[in-house]
Amino acid sequence: MKSIEPQAMEALISLSNLYGSQTDYVIAGGGNTSFKNDRVLAVKGSGQALATIRSEGFVKMDRAALAALWLKDFSGTPDQREKQVLECLLSARLSGEENKRPSVETLLHDLLPFAYVVHTHPTLVNALTCGREGRAAFDRLFAGEAVWIPWVDPGYVLAKAVKEALEAFQSVHGFVPSIIFMQNHGIVVAGETPSAIDAAYHRIFLVLSTLLKGKADLEPRPVDAAGEARFLEVLVPLAQQALGTESVFSVRATGTAILDLASGDGAFAAVGSAFTPDHIVYMGVSPIRVDDERGLPQAFDGFSARYGRAPRVVLAKGLGAFCLGTSEKAADQAYRLFLDAVKIAVASTAFGGPLFMTGAAIDFIRNWEVEAFRSKVSAGK
Repeated sequence: MKSIEPQAMEALISLSNLYGSQTDYVIAGGGNTSFKNDRVLAVKGSGQALATIRSEGFVKMDRAALAALWLKDFSGTPDQREKQVLECLLSARLSGEENKRPSVETLLHDLLPFAYVVHTHPTLVNALTCGREGRAAFDRLFAGEAVWIPWVDPGYVLAKAVKEALEAFQSVHGFVPSIIFMQNHGIVVAGETPSAIDAAYHRIFLVLSTLLKGKADLEPRPVDAAGEARFLEVLVPLAQQALGTESVFSVRATGTAILDLASGDGAFAAVGSAFTPDHIVYMGVSPIRVDDERGLPQAFDGFSARYGRAPRVVLAKGLGAFCLGTSEKAADQAYRLFLDAVKIAVASTAFGGPLFMTGAAIDFIRNWEVEAFRSKVSAGK
């Protein structure tokens, strides 16, 4: 019978809630988890929040059908390829799971020969994976126990790259590694038990934390109230028009690190593009920065012309950040991903400074239907 043992499912839920409730690991609908036996893979549904996920949030997949995907030839055109792969993933769902959509990383989870898999986007790990010297640091610190995956598009292409990397590692070392570092993306940790995963994460964090040169100061600082009011008088109607809504929600961030980033174009460059797919999905490709409210119309127009959508985070000199959304939840998600970007920017100085996604990678994520779906589910739409 194709099923997951109740105790294993409960352990998976507990593991997911544990990592999902810690913003140092995942934010919003980010990250994914799974459990597998010989015949069935239970994997997080796309856009589900790990912090609150229950059994119905997982999608049960036929592992034989997933294995058969590697025998198929897919289109060389990215859009067509992703449609074909999605159709195959949906057809691999077990009976009764038809109204659910599995994580885009389902194939990656199925590849790893371990019962439990936890894929997260920790700020501390992404200081390394989003650092210009991150690969060199990985080679020094983890090369004998883990694999490094240079940036590739998430989903099928990433799973294929991981498959090849695991096979190459095994041919040299004689075992399959349980840890995968992914450039501008995050980390995957697998294990036969939840405690094995906990121990691996603890060790990785311990190693990386000893290398940090400092943390971002995010404690709120007082700003000019009159200046903020003048700024909002211009910002709110612009955001309403750009976001296509009468209600615009804003979350403020005024920490010293943020005020420093807002002070000029040179400082702002440290957060001037996207670190990971999650930042694009929940915060936008990048914030915009202006000296005062007079620069807002041109900044909004320039961003919209370039990306076809409104900016979600606005930095103003002397005032800090305004994180925008069409709902409280959306504004809060933009705020939390922006703070994460600030933390990564500061922490990455231990690994050569910030390394952003390439323009091609950003465009893939921006135009990927899978990420649009994930964003909708996470926002509760």
